Amino acid sequence: MGRPCIVIIQIFGLVMVRNFFFLACVLLGAFASAQLPRLSQNARISVLTCGSGDELYSAFGHTAFRVQDSVLGLDVVYNYGTFDFDQPNFYLNFAKGNMVYSLSRTRFANFLLEYEADKRWIREQILDLDQVEKNKFLAFLEDNYRPENRNYLYDPLFNNCSNITANILEKLFDNQITYSYSHLEKRHTFRELIMQHLHWNSWSALGINLAYGSVVDREATPYEHMFLPYYTMYQLRNTTKNGKPLVLRERVVLDYDEHEQRSFFLTSPLFWLLLLFMFVAAITFLDYRHDHKNPWLDTVLLTLTGLLGFFIVFLWFFTNHSGTGGNLNILWAVPLNFILVFMLLFAGRPAWYVQYLWFLLGLLALLLAIWVLGIQVFPVLVLPIMATLAIRYLYLWYWEWKVPKP
Repeated sequence: MGRPCIVIIQIFGLVMVRNFFFLACVLLGAFASAQLPRLSQNARISVLTCGSGDELYSAFGHTAFRVQDSVLGLDVVYNYGTFDFDQPNFYLNFAKGNMVYSLSRTRFANFLLEYEADKRWIREQILDLDQVEKNKFLAFLEDNYRPENRNYLYDPLFNNCSNITANILEKLFDNQITYSYSHLEKRHTFRELIMQHLHWNSWSALGINLAYGSVVDREATPYEHMFLPYYTMYQLRNTTKNGKPLVLRERVVLDYDEHEQRSFFLTSPLFWLLLLFMFVAAITFLDYRHDHKNPWLDTVLLTLTGLLGFFIVFLWFFTNHSGTGGNLNILWAVPLNFILVFMLLFAGRPAWYVQYLWFLLGLLALLLAIWVLGIQVFPVLVLPIMATLAIRYLYLWYWEWKVPKP
């Protein structure tokens, strides 16, 4: 009796495997031929919000769509946050602000595995849609996934995986969608919103604050807050469609603690910038005591600030980045410093050298005034940089005043 039972079980298993592959082929064939399967009554479409990660590209969280149908055996994630380092000229395009991102489609189990490995939480908001709307939603996502449609020009503030969610809802349901902004106790600037996900004393925060200009210090509209996935999740909780809550229910898919951005002081920018300040102050003091001037120190400081100034000018005027305009960090990272270095090394001290030192000191004073007036907010980490430059510029002016020049 035992062997017939085993044979029956084997036959049953083969039938189940055959049916599984038959269903998979039907679904894949339907997707490939653009003949979409009709979602059943059990189908659900939801928005997935993922918690912050440790890397900079994941520090702000993530948003994606999930389509599942137990009858069809369908459970896939549509992810607008896909990028490829191997794309031609990826880094050049990144620097120029021409970042191409793509919509990808993957099995939910594979999507889940990545966040499970990183121990990042996922919350799912199931949308209250009828049968026609679910199929319309799926058709829209599949049309976007076509090779000729899946790529889009990414903008970290105005066109990313998060605020695309609002754009899609409006395209699909037009004036049926109503946003309530009562959940926002305070409206933030773009810079404040970005810094909510970064430790102030980190190289990432310093780099972003130096690259972004005064344009990100304006207050974001409630709608614009949705460039961050967390705010999109909050907004969906306060959104209605035809007077009814858009979110049918919300559930936790992965329950992990929020990743906290931490900074080890000895490797932090504050430590190294304070070390730079003390080093320059010490060299300047020794120069003063020994009636001397170290030209190599001035060459290094002028070269570094000049090169950074050229980079700021490049981001401001020659790229498509939406947040790098009006960058007044150029008041301490002055591009002309780099030109001055070449003149001092190869052509000698220019006649306007003393006036230029006063000009540099005046720019530092102007930067402080702009900071106080709130025209642009600068990172606290700029203070030791400004103090370092001010000390050296003052000593150079003193040296020129003390030592008569022919």
